Amino acid sequence: MPREFSRSQRMAEQIRRDLAEIVRDELKDPRMGFVSFSAVKLSRDLSNAIIYCSVMEEDKQEETMATLNRATGFLRSKLASRMLSRTVPWLKFVNDESLIRGAAMETLIRKAITQDESKSAEAPHDDADFDSNDDDQQG
Repeated sequence: MPREFSRSQRMAEQIRRDLAEIVRDELKDPRMGFVSFSAVKLSRDLSNAIIYCSVMEEDKQEETMATLNRATGFLRSKLASRMLSRTVPWLKFVNDESLIRGAAMETLIRKAITQDESKSAEAPHDDADFDSNDDDQQG
């Protein structure tokens, strides 16, 4: 029976969980905003990792990303003590804008729905015309 997840997928998920704990508990930098790690992409040889993260406070977004990228050495050393792996990948943090794009899409969808509802409420429906046409066809 084959494994459900490859080693790189399991390791990526472990890195994501560990980074979230390390940043929350051990990275004490006042320039950091509230950050959420959405995904980790590992290279095939497990030597490089791209970490996609979202910063909830827009005014601290650039500063938080710069702080994370400056702290990669510290974060790698903390990961090394937690992981059971011979090597720890080099880390690169990338801003994940999928949450922002998703919220914008949701806003557009809601706007379109309300416009459709308002147009259908404005258009008069004359049900009598439909009933009289049905009677003519039946008879």
